[in-house]
Amino acid sequence: MPHDVVLKLMNGAHRGLLKVTGGRVGWQASGMPVLELTTVGRKSGQKRSVMLTAPVHDGDTLVVVASRGGDDHHPAWFLNLRDNPEVEVALKGAPAKPMRARIATAEERGELWPRIAGDFRNYRAYQDKTEREIPLVLLEPR
Repeated sequence: MPHDVVLKLMNGAHRGLLKVTGGRVGWQASGMPVLELTTVGRKSGQKRSVMLTAPVHDGDTLVVVASRGGDDHHPAWFLNLRDNPEVEVALKGAPAKPMRARIATAEERGELWPRIAGDFRNYRAYQDKTEREIPLVLLEPR
């Protein structure tokens, strides 16, 4: 699975692409919108940002997948929002909006997962790599 340093480098490269292109490239990936999620570090209390894809966009609600590439461990951003669900989300370079994150219920996951895994096979492959159930997170306006 990707090492933390590799994940940080990938995030940095993505931010670099956005900067170099003036935001013209990088806000879409694999047919999904890309968002910048800012959480508060559960240990540090500092703001932490990560670039993520959102395979489901339902009105004002965005859904992100805590896959970490199929790793057996949850991503840090997920652990942060699990402890503090007050987050900020920026789309297409617009100013960040305050949102509340919540983990999908079993019923919601049961509805969302087939759509996500059917449309975006990479997520299905990630789930196949790990025994943990990959959480889905709903980002809703505050």
